[in-house]
Parts: sequence; structure tokens; C-alpha cells
Amino acid sequence: MNTVPFRRARAKPEGIEGRTAIIDIGSNSVRLVVYQGSARLPATLFNEKVMAGLGRGLAETGAIDAASLATARGALARFATLAREMQVGELRTVATAAVRDASNGRELIEAARGLGLEVETLSGEEEAMASGLGVLSGIPEADGIVGDLGGGSLELVRVVAGTVTDRVSFPLGVLRLGAIRAESKTALDRRVARLLGDAGWKGRGKGLPFYLVGGSWRSLARLDMHLKHYPLPIAHQYPMAVARIGELASSIAAMPRADLKAIPNISSARIGSLEDAALLLAVVLRQLGSKGTIVSAYGLREGLLFQRLSSEQRQEDPLIAATRDEGERLGRFPEHGDLLDRWIAPLFAGEPHELARLRHAACQLVDVGWHANPEFRAERGLDAALHGNWVAIDSMGRAALGQALYTALGGGLDTPAPLPQLADDDTLWRAKLWGLAIRLGQRLSGGVAAPIKRSELHMDEETLALCLDPEDEALYGEAVEKRHKALAAAFGREPILEV
Repeated sequence: MNTVPFRRARAKPEGIEGRTAIIDIGSNSVRLVVYQGSARLPATLFNEKVMAGLGRGLAETGAIDAASLATARGALARFATLAREMQVGELRTVATAAVRDASNGRELIEAARGLGLEVETLSGEEEAMASGLGVLSGIPEADGIVGDLGGGSLELVRVVAGTVTDRVSFPLGVLRLGAIRAESKTALDRRVARLLGDAGWKGRGKGLPFYLVGGSWRSLARLDMHLKHYPLPIAHQYPMAVARIGELASSIAAMPRADLKAIPNISSARIGSLEDAALLLAVVLRQLGSKGTIVSAYGLREGLLFQRLSSEQRQEDPLIAATRDEGERLGRFPEHGDLLDRWIAPLFAGEPHELARLRHAACQLVDVGWHANPEFRAERGLDAALHGNWVAIDSMGRAALGQALYTALGGGLDTPAPLPQLADDDTLWRAKLWGLAIRLGQRLSGGVAAPIKRSELHMDEETLALCLDPEDEALYGEAVEKRHKALAAAFGREPILEV
């Protein structure tokens, strides 16, 4: 796919450097998202959607109805103004299936042009490519089929080894499903089976996970989290078994609408299409042969950002990039996280890569706790880990990160809720060891770089040695000695000071 440079909302010198935005004209909603921060994983500064329903009735009439067009025009006018007021340096406006397929889609494109917005109408293949790259942006190790359910279309994308391979688009958007199901009880099954079979996708997901993209499927996951009393209210990388999808469809059909509206984080505009979305997912999973589902909070918009990156930037670990950016923004000593990780690493030689990167993230984040009241620093660290806007990390990883920060910031060896529900005892114990090691390094150095650079940790079968440069011997005060002893005791070693 050839990428198109971001359009500017105003002249570059007047924009804030690094502030970019995307206006996404979808079949169900029109959305503005404004980003700023590291190129690999920019923070979301603003996110607003308007449920315009451009794809509603499109299958029957072939056109966007007048009310939906009016709603979309109003949304675009607001978003164009906000982008200017927020001093967005680069703005990209894209449209997908509804505008692409509607006989009067050009009307909205011309209305946008009158507002200073140049709209790119993405083809189905371009839409699929962006969705696949979005998933890879947030889950770099993804290996399976991405399904992006929009209002007007369903894109399927094969992702593996950090790349997008095959992709296809089907006219199975959530706003089209009601009309299909109205034909007969088996109409949706037969339609999906025919479309996937004709495209050569039947059985393509056998034994592979299915990555869920799109607001309707994320709402389905939030319903499941609510019904299961899941302790972490974050949908990204939330798994659901294939059998569970059918159960959810039955639950939706039986639940009063008022009960569905009361569920947190499910838009009332999505409730009417939840059952259709669940039934479609069940059929697609059956036709593909997928082994389970994993939710991705990242999709088309994030894929468009990911396309702009160099190959080197794409290879950067998004968890480490985001935690480093947070540490530099909120910590006292920006360079400390990487140094601290290297300093404690000898104690954890041979640690699997997945655990080592969580340890690295903990070192990047530990200094953010210093902004909190001293009585609540441990809780601040736990909250940052569990509820931070991180990707490429599952619930077990968040629990390990939370335990490490909780311990490092003074929580000791306690295990706060809800960590035992998210990770096993062995993982949490290892995270406690990370926390004690980080805590020693922070106290020894006072948070600055030089003492860390001049000292080392070593461990053998009997001792855990802290090696200091002679000029730093005075740093080994009572508080440092206490933390050295605590760390050594946790490892079952004797603390040794070497100068």
C-alpha cells in the first residue's frame, strides 16, 4: 500500500511538533484522535467519536441517508476546528467502506474539502493492511488472523513474523447484518461460508488465534469481562475462548436492554448491534477454524501511524518505548531506567526474554512514584502498571510489573489485590525480587547515574555482593545496608560489601 503524507490542519510552524491527528470516517462512526509523544507509541491526547451511522441502510438503498450525512458533516466541522485549535501539525482524514461504496459518498468528501480536509478513501485492501499493521503495532508477536469489524465491512488479515501477508475485505459490516439475518435463520451462516469459501479463506485460521478489532467486538469483550467479574478493566489482549462467543450471543439475546446499558464502557450506540456482532464472530471462527480470540485495542488508525515509521522504529519494543517516555516525562532522572536495568540484570541471568522486558519496563517506570504522597507511592506504582496505557503486555505482565513497582516503592513483600487473580505465585515472587533490587539501586544512587555506573552487583551460591568504588564507600549508609540485607535474604544469600 502506498502511504499518503499526513495533511496539515494549519501551517507547520504554527503546529506543535510531534502532534498528529487522524479523522476516521467509518461506516458506523466518525472519530478524531489526536496523538503526541514517541513515534513508536504516541500518547492519545484526545479521542472523540460521533455515531453517524453512514452505513445504515446502505445495503438496501446504495446511498447514505440524509440524516447520517448531516451528522457526519457536523462532526467533521467540529473536528477540523478542534485540530486547528489544538495546533495539530499533521492531520490525516480517511474514509472506509460506507463512503467507498455509497452512490453519494462524494457529497461527504466535498463537504470535507470545504472544511480544509482532504479525504483519502481507502480501498478494502488498504483498510485491511492498516488494520493488520495496527495489531502488529500493539501486539508485535501476533501470529494469526486479524478480523476488523466495521459498520460496512469485515476485513480479514493474516499477520505473522511482524508482517502482513494475505488480506481480504467482505461486505459484512455490522450495519449490514440485520438485513442478512432477516432473510432466514441460516442466512448469515450461508453468506459467510460462501464468501470465505469463494475467497479461499475457509480453514485459514486453523490452530491460530483470531485478533479482534473494531468497537462492536471490543464491546463484546467488555460484556464478557463484566459477566465474569474480571478484575482488570482493560480489553487489550483480553482472551476469549471460541465456545464462549456463542454463550455471549445467547446472553445478549436474553438480557434486558437496560441491563446492557448499565455495563461500564459499552456505548449505548453499540448495544443494538452486539448480538449481530457475536453471531457473526461465531460463524467466522467456525469457518476459519480459529482456536480462540484476543482483543486488540489497536486497529486501522494505529496502523496508519505505524506505516509512517522506519523499519528500525517498527522493531522497537512498544512497551519499553512507552515506559521510557513516561519515565522521562515524570521521573526525576530521565537516564536512570536503562542504567538501573543493566545494574540489576546480573542477578537475573538466564531470565526469559518476556520476563526480562517486564523487568526493564519496571526500571523505566519506578521513578514516577516519587510524585505521589509518600504514604501512597507503592499504590501509585501499582496503579501505573495495571492501568497505564501500555501495549504488548497481557494481564499477567501487568501484574508482574505492578508487583515489582509496588515492592520497589515501599510495599514490601505483600501481594496486593488483584494481582493473585492475574498471575501465578512464581511470577509474582520474581517480580518482588526485581522490586527489591530496584529499591536498593534507587537508595544507593539517590536516583542519579554516576554511583550506578561505578558499582556492580554479583551473586554466587552463597553471597550477594555489592561492589563499590572506594570513593563511594560512604554511600553505604544505614538505609542502603538495610536494603542490601533485604535483597540478599530474599535470594537466600548473605550480603557482602566489596570495596
